[in-house]
Order: sequence, then C-alpha cells, then structure tokens
Amino acid sequence: MIPSRRLIVITAVFTLFLMATGLMPQLGEIGLLLNLLLLIVACVDLLISPSPSDLEISREISEVLSVGASNPATLHIHNKSGKRIQLSVHDDPGPLCDTDRLPQTVPLEPSKTVNIHYTVQPRKRGASEMVAVHLRFPTQLGLWTRHQVRRIPTPIRIYPDIRAVYRFELMARQNRLAEIGVRMVRMPGQGREFERLREYRYGDEIRQIDWKATARQRALVSREFNVERNQNIVLMVDSGRFMRNETDGISYLDRALNSAIMLSYIALGQGDNVSLMVFSNRIERFIRPVRGKPGIQNILRSTYDIQASHHTADYSLALEYLTTVQRKRALVIMITFVTDELQLRVIGESLRLRSLPYLPMCVLLQDVGLRTMAERVPENDLDAFHTAAAAQILSGQSQEVANLREAGVMIVDTPPDLLTERLINEYLSIKMRNLM
Repeated sequence: MIPSRRLIVITAVFTLFLMATGLMPQLGEIGLLLNLLLLIVACVDLLISPSPSDLEISREISEVLSVGASNPATLHIHNKSGKRIQLSVHDDPGPLCDTDRLPQTVPLEPSKTVNIHYTVQPRKRGASEMVAVHLRFPTQLGLWTRHQVRRIPTPIRIYPDIRAVYRFELMARQNRLAEIGVRMVRMPGQGREFERLREYRYGDEIRQIDWKATARQRALVSREFNVERNQNIVLMVDSGRFMRNETDGISYLDRALNSAIMLSYIALGQGDNVSLMVFSNRIERFIRPVRGKPGIQNILRSTYDIQASHHTADYSLALEYLTTVQRKRALVIMITFVTDELQLRVIGESLRLRSLPYLPMCVLLQDVGLRTMAERVPENDLDAFHTAAAAQILSGQSQEVANLREAGVMIVDTPPDLLTERLINEYLSIKMRNLM
C-alpha cells in the first residue's frame, strides 16, 4: 500500500501544530491529538476497504502471436467485495512485446466482472511469457493506494506474421494481388501434358511452335502444356550476424523468414514440395520437404524461435549439408545479406563446387543505408569520402553479381521491404518458363 497525496498533505498540516509547540504548548497537544486521530482513521480506512485479494483476475490471449501485428487480449477482473473500486490496471507483456491501450482505469462495481480489452504487439519472434498484472486502486476514504503485482504467467509463442498468409489467400480470391505487387497470372508451362494451341507470343521458344498448325493457319501457333507439379523447392535463409540489420524496426532475418513463409505457402499451393534450411556458422534448422497448404503450419512451428546468430554465415557448410539431404533436382533459393564482394565470391565458389542438379537463385538484400550514402550529394570533404567509399563497395558487389550471373546463378537484388513480392514474382516466372 502507498500513502495517497491526501494523506501526505493532511499529515503535513497536522505536523505544523507539533512544530509550533515551542510557541504555544496548547498547539502541540492539539497536533498530537490530531495526528493520533489521523492514524486511527487511516487504519480504519484500510480495514473497511477492499484488498487486492478480493479481485479475481484471468488473462485471455492466443497462445500464438504474430510479430509486428496487433494481437487482441482481454483481462477478466471480478470484484468479490461489496465495495465499489476505481481500478487502474496494467499488464506486463514480457521482454519481446509492447502493449497498446494500457494502462486503463475502470469502475468495478460490487460482485461484478469487467473485461478490459487491449492489444499486444510483439517486436521479435520466439518463446516468451506474459508475467504479471499490475493493480492499483484507492481506499474508501482515499488515504491509501492499494498496489499489487499479481503473477499470472501465460506462455506465448511469437511467430512470423502468419496473418499475411491469410491476407494473401483473401486477396487471391478477390483477384487483388496486384495491390501488393504480385503478378498472379495463369501459368501455361512446358510440362509433358499438352493443354492447348494459341497464337504465337513474343518470347515463346522455337520448340513451342506447332509447325503443322502454323502451316494450316498461315500464322505462327504455339503449343501450351500444363505446368509441372511435385517439383522441389529448397529455401536457404541466412541467420548470420549481418541479418541483425534492421529497416523500419524489422530485422533482415524477420523479413527473410516472412518472405520464405509466403513463398512456401504459394509453392505448396502449386503442388510443389518445400523444404527450408536456416544456417549461420552451423545448421540452425532444417525442415524436411512438406506438401500441401497444411504443410505451412509445420514450417511456422519450426521457425518461430529462430534468432540471428552472433557468428558469420558459413555458405560452404550450408551447401555441403544440402548435398547430403537433397539429391534430387531442386530450385535452391538462398536469402542473404552481404556487406562486400568477398562474401559474394565465397557464395559463387561454394555454388560452383556442387555438381548436383540444382537451379540456384541467390536473393540479396540491399544495404539501404549504404545505397543512400552512395547516392547523396556530399557537402564537405568527409561526406565526399564516405560517398566515394560507399560507391566503391557497391561497384565491387555489382561486379561479383555479374560473375555469379555468368556462372548460371539467378540473382534477385532487392530492397528488404520489396523482398516478398519480388521473390514470389521470380518463382512464378520460373514456373511459367519451366526452368525447374
């Protein structure tokens, strides 16, 4: 319990009488009597007022939360006493989350229950716990403030933004995917099962042309085949120390995992098999191939607690491990962030050493700060030095990227905030051209 401002002010006033004892002994006696009376009233105030034990509290929140999203939560508080309480409540969301619409002050009538609604906003993925609820309310005469930290441990698991998957599904049904940059088109392929004939389009390969139909129509006619299904997709996500970089408060690792989950959901919907590897200087996690849209839950459960390592990623180790678990032909997509051309050279050398039938794609997250520095107009000699250094680093990276492309590695160089849409569009383009 905490003495209220009212009690402190009254005590200070009554103490003045005691301090005046030297001037008028009668005032000292009055002050002593008043303070004794105040002590009795303060004790009575505690006795007639409800205690925190008269409150029953329970927390209602989903066991699984989405990082970066507002997740609803509710506190149910029941007043067992026969007195009205003006209650202030705050919930401790734990080290990985913030709360919105708290603290709240609500009137709690005798023998009634009040529901306090608020939202929890996780900042990072992982396993966490909502520890305690903080209660505070004044006594009946307002001389004290009751305070209690009520332990209500509630374990929670913070996943990547799984609601983005359902938003994608909803927008796909409403044919609104263009709003988020995804070009969802009907994908005729070059599989084994013939589908139809159509007019020749610019970009069609010569082998697609049906020469007999062309001779009859006296115009180029192309064949279309059904897109092949049951193909293998391997997502390799770098969780080394450079993936701790952030843009707009979201780490590169979180962006990479969110994009990998979205791409997995789409690939599973296309009938492909998806496996996922997370690596740093070791193999942090490997999820064996899953099929069908329900398989996305397995990927979510297996990746929610992965955090960026303090060590540099070992690309050779990751690719060496991949050769032992994936021997069939597969589209291998590596999502990483590099700081110089030396890392790109290591990636290229690691990929060239592999003889298995992979179709490699390297997704490079851009250094937003470095590009901003390289593009700005310097105002002094120091700025000019920084700008030149940034431009030199980017130039070296561009040269290594060109070397990777010449070696047959597909490259997607993208800002972090556009990663999801560009990754999805590239996958759909590969499927459409039957490169797998």
